[in-house]
Amino acid sequence: MSKQAQQVETLFCHETDRGYLIVARRNGQRQFRAILELKETSAGPRPGRFLQKEGSSEKPRSPDEFVELARGANRIRISQQTSPEGREELKEMLAGYQLDAKAVRTCRYCANSGRYSPINGETAIDAGEEYICPDCATQELERELSFRGDLTGAAQDRLEDLLLEVQDLERITNLLKGRLDPDLTKFDEISANVEDVETVPVDSLDLHPGIQNLLEPRFDELLPVQSLAVQNGLLDGDDQLIVSATATGKTLVGEMTGIDRVLNGQGKLLFLVPLVALANQKHEDFKEEYGDLVNVTIRVGASRVRDDGNRFDPNADVIVGTYEGIDHALRTGRDLGDIGTVVIDEVHTLQEQERGHRLDGLISRLKYYCEERAKRREGYGGAQWVYLSATVGNPRDLARALEANLVEFEERPVALERHVTFASGREKPNIENKLVKREFDRESSKGYRGQTIVFTNSRRRCHEISRKLEYNSAPYHAGLDYGRRKQVERMFAEQELAAVVTTAALAAGVDFPASQVVFDSLAMGIEWLSVQEFHQMLGRAGRPDYHDRGKVYVLVEPDGSYHNSMEMSEDEVAFKLLKGEMEDVRTLYDESAAVEETLANITVSGKAAKRLNDRMIGDVPTKHALGKLLEYEFIDGFSPTRLGRVITTHFLAPDEAFKMVDGIRKEKHPFRIVADLELHGEDE
Repeated sequence: MSKQAQQVETLFCHETDRGYLIVARRNGQRQFRAILELKETSAGPRPGRFLQKEGSSEKPRSPDEFVELARGANRIRISQQTSPEGREELKEMLAGYQLDAKAVRTCRYCANSGRYSPINGETAIDAGEEYICPDCATQELERELSFRGDLTGAAQDRLEDLLLEVQDLERITNLLKGRLDPDLTKFDEISANVEDVETVPVDSLDLHPGIQNLLEPRFDELLPVQSLAVQNGLLDGDDQLIVSATATGKTLVGEMTGIDRVLNGQGKLLFLVPLVALANQKHEDFKEEYGDLVNVTIRVGASRVRDDGNRFDPNADVIVGTYEGIDHALRTGRDLGDIGTVVIDEVHTLQEQERGHRLDGLISRLKYYCEERAKRREGYGGAQWVYLSATVGNPRDLARALEANLVEFEERPVALERHVTFASGREKPNIENKLVKREFDRESSKGYRGQTIVFTNSRRRCHEISRKLEYNSAPYHAGLDYGRRKQVERMFAEQELAAVVTTAALAAGVDFPASQVVFDSLAMGIEWLSVQEFHQMLGRAGRPDYHDRGKVYVLVEPDGSYHNSMEMSEDEVAFKLLKGEMEDVRTLYDESAAVEETLANITVSGKAAKRLNDRMIGDVPTKHALGKLLEYEFIDGFSPTRLGRVITTHFLAPDEAFKMVDGIRKEKHPFRIVADLELHGEDE
């Protein structure tokens, strides 16, 4: 024992129901653990039984060995959890051997397990009735998390970081119960950033009187991003890529030049969006704003669409359409007339795996259509192209690829707080109710109540949440008729609604002056939001003329997802979106995408298909794609076969279409063909 005694740095004593737990430590490691029972003598308390603990067994040792151990220790410490009577008894016993001891604040969980874990004001974690060490507090938090569902590493790391920061276990576990502690839910703050832009007076624009007289009563000056566009050649016909945050007014850039060119006889306006819901809304907006000046029609999907009893009119002055709707018109040889302006909204769609290559192909095919028409029609000078996006990671590269002037406006006029809290799908409406009430009860320095946009992933969920909000609110989605949507917009603008609950799919088209955005879901349908989509939606919070700051709340369901095909869970997605940098917009081609776009380009342009492929943003392996199309018998030379034309006009992936055709030719059962397609998808 003497050698062991000389090695002891700290001898730790902690009261138990059997006596005192004795732990000897050196270099941070436990070397010895025993139970000491004291006996009362005429000289005072002295060591009685001394039992060394080895695993689950106990080995009796001489009480004198404890005295030797204590004398060899550099310091002796008594846990603060030891009762005052116990501390006095230990000190009196040690004093009999000219030894002293100091009571220290320790973690009871550690002490009970035979670990010496002193804590101080910098490390102690409040666990309710006592303070414990960070390691034990983290273990307690992990136990609580196991009841709430498995959190991914990022979510767990955030909670553990918060635990060490605020040193209060209950406050952290309350986050998992939907408590809204602003100091804890706050993830970060994006500070305000105001750019100095010389704005352009509207009366100096020299537009066609029709559009000029429409704008002058509404605005004295253009907004900064609109002014920058004009200063960079918008009204001189220059192609432009406009990159600016949501609600900064970039949409009017495309409308202004497009309507002006229509009225000056320079060709019609095509305003193209990725989603049918957005096309429907934009079509209604155009009819309301410009219906007295121009004829407006809509083209969505792969078929004719009726609107108020009228078929799609390719001769209309303004065609609002989806990418696929206009692409279908090109693939089927429709005459779209003279096109003066093409506005591509949400141009960052170019990076999406499913739709990116189709937008890339559409732009190339539409440019070819305009160029070929200009060759044939005297007086027609081709189209001006305006690309719009709120979120692009590589704007200069994209502008160069699109051969457009870059107009980038990065202003954030009000600061934006971003918050994260955890809740199940059932608990979320209750939290949303609290957030909506709290925000509406506040008034900004500009005299406006705080109002909220709640984004969710389905129309049904919109109605479900809206019904559970105590303050006046309304669902808002593409399934509502035009009159109802306009009524909701008016009521929100007049502060008659505390909140609107809308689908993520309408995020690009919603234009409510909200101070707060709440994410009930981080999905759009059954797909997780991208960083671009997320930033575009949260950018709706906070308007400089209404609010002092914007707030964003992300409600995260631990281990939650909305479809079994979704690979990540909502908590994992949340921190990916919050920490993620804006993705570069690049279009990548696998074999299937390359073959599909090459077939579409052959269908539209014949022998010019290679030229169309070469001008696309992504790198298309034309020679390989042509070889596959010949192998599939979808082309004959530089013309589509009858089968190839059917495939391209129905937007079928050629490799999958070939498997279907091959299966039919081999008289396979339809179920077998479907099974082969499913296996083909898994192999990719």
